This record gives sequence, C-alpha cells and structure tokens, in this order.
Amino acid sequence: MPSIEENRRYWNGGYSWLCHGDEWSKDWGDVSMQWYGTILPRIHSFLDAGTILEVGCGFGRWTKYLKDHCHRLMAIDLSEQCIAACRQRFEAAAHVSFYCNDGKSLAVVDDESVDFVFSFDALPLVDQSTIEAYLTQLPRVLKPNGVAFLHHSNLGRYRRRSRLFAGMPKLELVLRRLGWMERDLHWRDPSVSAELVENLASLHGLRCASQEIFRWGTKRLFIETFTVLVRELSDWRRECVRLENDWFDREVANLSRLARLYVRDCRG
Repeated sequence: MPSIEENRRYWNGGYSWLCHGDEWSKDWGDVSMQWYGTILPRIHSFLDAGTILEVGCGFGRWTKYLKDHCHRLMAIDLSEQCIAACRQRFEAAAHVSFYCNDGKSLAVVDDESVDFVFSFDALPLVDQSTIEAYLTQLPRVLKPNGVAFLHHSNLGRYRRRSRLFAGMPKLELVLRRLGWMERDLHWRDPSVSAELVENLASLHGLRCASQEIFRWGTKRLFIETFTVLVRELSDWRRECVRLENDWFDREVANLSRLARLYVRDCRG
C-alpha cells in the first residue's frame, strides 16, 4: 500500500484529474446516480446538518452535494492541488472552506463543532495508523450527538489468507486463474478491517452504530466497509448492526442502467 507521502505525490500531480474525479463514478453511469442512488440513501438520516466535515474531498465530487445540506462545510485533503482546485470551484459558496492537512490531522477543526463527518472513497487507501489517527480525534471534534460516516478498507479481514499464500506464487497464480483469489484489490489497505475499526473506535470513546460490508469490483472478497460512528453517550448509540451486503454490485449495475434512461450526458 502507498504511504501518506506516496499518496500525496500521486494525488498532487501524479494523477491527471481530467474529469475532476467524476471518472471514479463511471460504474454508476454518472456522479449524480452514485450520490442519489448509493450515498444519499445511506446518510439521509444525518442530513441536513449544521456543520459538516468532509475528509478527503479530492476535487469536490461530493462537496458539490454536501454543501447544500449544511450551514457550514469544512473539507480537508492532503493534496495542495485538490485544495486549490476546490477553492476555485466553490469560491461562490461562502459557507464552504478548504484546508490542506498532513493526511492525519484534524487540528483545524474546533472542539465539539461538527454535526456530521463524511468520508467516501478516500480512507480505503490508507493504513491502520492513519485510520486510528482520525478516530482518536473524532470524539474531540464531534458534537455530543454528532455522527461520522466513514468508507474504509475491509481487506484486513483476509490478511491471514494472504500470508498463507505469500510464499507460494505458483499456487497463488492457479487460484487467481480459478477465481479463488482476486486479480485486482483496488489499492485497498490490507491492515484495515471492519472489526479493527470497531475495536479502535471503542478504545477512543466512540461507538460503532452500524457497518455495511460489501464487495466492490471483486468477485468473492468483501473488501469495503461503510462504518457509522457516534460518541459513546450519543442519542444515536446502540449495539452495532452489521450487514454483509451481497448485492452492492447489483445495485451499482442497476443504477448504471437507469443512468442511460435518465441522465442527459451519461456515456455509460
């Protein structure tokens, strides 16, 4: 997995950003289909919000939607290029502000100032230390009833299997050809899992309210997780509800088909 510095270099000049990040929504047919069909149904209970914090904003793919659901939006990213592009793109939105961080710090965020923390398609690329760094700060920045929605890796669930075959490249090749091992794990970090995030959250004064574990572009491995976190004494607290979603890819495929009917500029 790339380090924070490698991530910074890649997203800060190594990647072209020709479509402002919208290209990452091509499987849905269109960015709006991904927002309204996949993301908003999962977070609508937490919106509208007074203050939203977006972690890993990129070129503002989700900022353009989040800004309409809050009084204030703070967005952070480790890429100076991304932050500069967002400041220009959203300069007319006076309630939106952008900050470049070191890939781990929320120092720019005041204590108990955030109603909703949102991160999608950024944290799956980071390791355990980065995830834990953010989790240690969430209890400080969240309001008493604040909520965090984090998209992160679950590849760590299969860490033992990976170690088992690490020294047997020929067997690994056979298993890949048979479809028992994945050819592409989409840069997901192998040190992070749903269980790890739940345990770390508990250590740092957070409670895991729900986890949706799913496949995204893989045949067998459930390498993705959406985790909802709240503070320990929040009105949102409950025993963690966990769902292993076996139909996420079908959801995406169906939205892609619908985009051909209802999105004017869809090229899917």
